[in-house]
Amino acid sequence: MLPSSVIMAYSSDYAEGPDIFRFTRLDNDGNLRIYSSSSSNNNNNNNGNNQNVRWAAVSDQCQVFGYCGNLGICSYNGSDPVCGCPSQNFEPVDVRDRRRGCRRKVEIEDCPGSSTMLELDNARFLTYPPELSSQVFFIGISACRLNCLVSGSCIASTSLSDGTGLCYLKVPGFVSGYQSPALPSTSFLKVCGPVVANEGVGVEKGTRWKLRPWVVVVVVVGTLFGLVAAELGLWYWCCRNSPKLGVLSAQYALLEYASGAPVQFSYKDLQRATKGFKEKLGAGGFGAVYKGVLANRTTVAVKQLEGIEQGEKQFRMEVATISSTHHLNLVRLIGFCSEGRHRLLVYEFMKNSSLDTFLFAPEEQLQSVKMLNWESRFNIALGTARGITYLHEECRDCIVHCDIKPENILLDENHNAKVSDFGLAKLVNPKDHRYRTLTSVRGTRGYLAPEWLANLPITSKSDVYSYGMVLLEIVCGRRNFEVSEQTNRKKFSVWAYEEVDKGNIEAIIDTKLRNHEEVDMEQVRRVIECFYIGAIGGATVIVLVSTDTKRVIVCFRGDEH
Repeated sequence: MLPSSVIMAYSSDYAEGPDIFRFTRLDNDGNLRIYSSSSSNNNNNNNGNNQNVRWAAVSDQCQVFGYCGNLGICSYNGSDPVCGCPSQNFEPVDVRDRRRGCRRKVEIEDCPGSSTMLELDNARFLTYPPELSSQVFFIGISACRLNCLVSGSCIASTSLSDGTGLCYLKVPGFVSGYQSPALPSTSFLKVCGPVVANEGVGVEKGTRWKLRPWVVVVVVVGTLFGLVAAELGLWYWCCRNSPKLGVLSAQYALLEYASGAPVQFSYKDLQRATKGFKEKLGAGGFGAVYKGVLANRTTVAVKQLEGIEQGEKQFRMEVATISSTHHLNLVRLIGFCSEGRHRLLVYEFMKNSSLDTFLFAPEEQLQSVKMLNWESRFNIALGTARGITYLHEECRDCIVHCDIKPENILLDENHNAKVSDFGLAKLVNPKDHRYRTLTSVRGTRGYLAPEWLANLPITSKSDVYSYGMVLLEIVCGRRNFEVSEQTNRKKFSVWAYEEVDKGNIEAIIDTKLRNHEEVDMEQVRRVIECFYIGAIGGATVIVLVSTDTKRVIVCFRGDEH
């Protein structure tokens, strides 16, 4: 961290009253926390038992580096973090205190044979930046395992499956592990073979009952025979008319383990994460969105897709395409669910919701902390343009969004713009999607390019038209299709076009901006020209220039529409 860097933290009871006593403490679990208690309670209870945690530097305790000691693996038993050893090749340093870490029963240099790699699914070894360049690689999962195995200075490695393709190699010193079903990564730990996995449930201490070998053989053989018979029966009953099933199964397996593939959740997992789809964040043309919390305490947005008519294979391929699209101004896809008729997508959660909640709320309902000043609006316009440009021109395959509007522009905690719902148009039946877009999706009708109505081919230029309408709304704070007495009963976009044509740009600026601050009129003029030329005039190019980075954002739209 740079010496000038500052981390600002607020407790959850900030400014509640003058009698609140607060203090910050680095606890023995390695986490930094803010505690608070009322002064009256402090006078009555001197033992400090009424201290309440109001903020923690790391919300996921298992992500605190070294929490479970060297070679210890942190996981969750319900809501409580627990520490354990990677396998039975290791033993606790102190059986009475699992947080002191683990040690190998046989050291690598004392191996009677060759060493091997213990594989830990859904696990990663925490990094402690800055990592050396010799410890970070962009390679596949097999190469990540092999590189560590053949290297004398490597004792563990982690291969990420989040689309980055990163591989971290760990050298002797201190290795801190974290394992959770939601982690998109696989880790490897060098051990002296053979690998002995941990037992799921052990025999209670003091119990002397012992299984006879022939009982184990009978149970295992009987179980295997039953599973094979059940699988063959199911195959014959369901798949006897599907000669291509073997090919499809291989394709599923390849897609499932491909680098960058999203995490697959069960429907029950997402039901539990969203508490039965209780807290609804919003609804759009593709389905409703609910807030959820995963097992590792990560807050997510879960979208229930509607109108999906694709088969399992095609759905997974489209989801894999979406998840491989990474950009700072695109909402990241974490995972998916595909069980029967259930189709769900799991996205990163955006704390400040969508752009429309800031632009179109009445002024009397907006607090000063929720006001978007002009600088923030201009940065949102730039960020949105970067995201759209990436989809159109920087992806391997051009992705046409088909539904650019303020509801699909989400804002993180710093009001950075992230475009959402990209790539979903391919998941919905084309006829059904066009019908829904034109008639039943609220708020979309004002953003449709003329080619939708003229039944012309839909290309990336259609997104530029929609983006032009969003630019108008960023400046004006009003819906482009709104009709009022101020606009002489004309659509706001038409009225704004006429005012700009007269040179009266100030008349269309959002009154909330005029009432609270000075506005950079040069930037406003530049944004209005993008709307004026691209969305209304149908010219060939829209240009936004970032005054900070001098970067030019270019969006093209042809004259034929």
